[in-house]
Amino acid sequence: MLDSNKREFYVVIERDEDGYYVGEVPQLKACYSQGETIDELMSNIKEVIELCLEEETDVNLPEFVGIQAGGHDTCT
Repeated sequence: MLDSNKREFYVVIERDEDGYYVGEVPQLKACYSQGETIDELMSNIKEVIELCLEEETDVNLPEFVGIQAGGHDTCT
């Protein structure tokens, strides 16, 4: 098992139609959670990261490269 205290994970956060914050860790398969506040979300996502890391090995963790926004004009 990997030690999450020694790794840095990025959390993509969106707000859903009900006002909840929804977070996903793109580096980990099926690693997402929600909360009524950002603090609640981050607490929840830390627990989920621990659970996801129990299933992952260092070999199959993808490298996070970045995020690029695209507008309607750039998509065809």
